[in-house]
Amino acid sequence: MDLDHGIAFARDRHQAALVTRRRDGRPQLSNIVYAMEPDGLARISVTEDRAKTKNLRRDPSASLYVPGDSFWSYLVLDGTASLSAVTAAPDDETADELVDLYRSVRGEDHPDWEEYRRVMVEERRLVARFRPTHAYGMP
Repeated sequence: MDLDHGIAFARDRHQAALVTRRRDGRPQLSNIVYAMEPDGLARISVTEDRAKTKNLRRDPSASLYVPGDSFWSYLVLDGTASLSAVTAAPDDETADELVDLYRSVRGEDHPDWEEYRRVMVEERRLVARFRPTHAYGMP
């Protein structure tokens, strides 16, 4: 499948499974929400202490499994991820990116941005930026 076609399919969706590799090579899957940017970069809100984040710090290769409208319709994007800094203050760069990510996924504003930013710091959130390099599936 053409990568641009896969990215276009993924852009219209926000739910997927992120596949990372455990230390022993076995896959680790996490249900996530994401926003696909026009340039093909997928952004995902993650927390510092989760397995997917630890796996990506060790091995940035990952896959994004995006379900389609039926059981037989799906897309897999293979690529690599980079991680932002952990949110350390409600007004830092990562908090700003998480606000933008929220708006992209939800299509609306949060009812209390001050609370949202505070929670991002408490949860030690950061952004995984996934860049796909290969696509396959039956979208």
